[in-house]
Amino acid sequence: MISNYFETFILSIVQGISEFIPVSSSAHLILISELSNFSSSSLVIDVGLHLGSLLAIIVFFRKDLLNFFNNKSLALLIIIGSLPIIVIGLLLYTSGLIYYLRNIEVIAWSTLFFGILLYFADNFKITKKFNENLSIKNIFVIGLFQILALIPGVSRSGIVITAGRFLNFNRYDSSKISFYLSIPALAGASILGLKDIINQNLQFNILTIFAVFLSFFFSYLTIKYFLAFTKKFSLKIFVYYRIILAGLLFVIVYS
Repeated sequence: MISNYFETFILSIVQGISEFIPVSSSAHLILISELSNFSSSSLVIDVGLHLGSLLAIIVFFRKDLLNFFNNKSLALLIIIGSLPIIVIGLLLYTSGLIYYLRNIEVIAWSTLFFGILLYFADNFKITKKFNENLSIKNIFVIGLFQILALIPGVSRSGIVITAGRFLNFNRYDSSKISFYLSIPALAGASILGLKDIINQNLQFNILTIFAVFLSFFFSYLTIKYFLAFTKKFSLKIFVYYRIILAGLLFVIVYS
């Protein structure tokens, strides 16, 4: 029993931190579970982890979300930016194709390639501002990029920030766009997970509540400090991390 709580603690840290920085939470959760043979890793725990992150982003941006009622144009932009990944994600999920992507070799290559892509994007000039230049065209392009996040290792936040930087938004605004778009994405993942839980007659328990609480805690802290980080520093540290991680994964896969 104690080991299950320890494993859930580790998974909550991984989810809370990696969901909102450009390193891919799904990749890290898959790797931790497969390489460590965690017995507590399950559909119910996975849903709990995503629910925790969803609650954290809602609480952190609660004022912004309340303002959506007064700023319908921004709410519309978030919906438009989320439609591509919702549609394609649902198709991959219902067809079962999404499960063929969940392997270490795919994670290794996507971690490397999209890490390098982030490096080039982060060097783009800053000419646009969130409040002035976020248009239907820009958000739709970012939404198309976000589809790639369905591949483990790409990183949803990473690919959205990459797209934002390519479109000349600064790191902070690109990250803010990523956080806004994470709400429909996390909500969709949670709904699909809850659907599977109901179909399989699974139940939430104390361990799941523990996962939700811890994931919320680490997600909230990550959101707060990552936004502060983007105001002062480049994203190169995440690129270097991804390259090192990809190298280790290549050793595992091809040795």
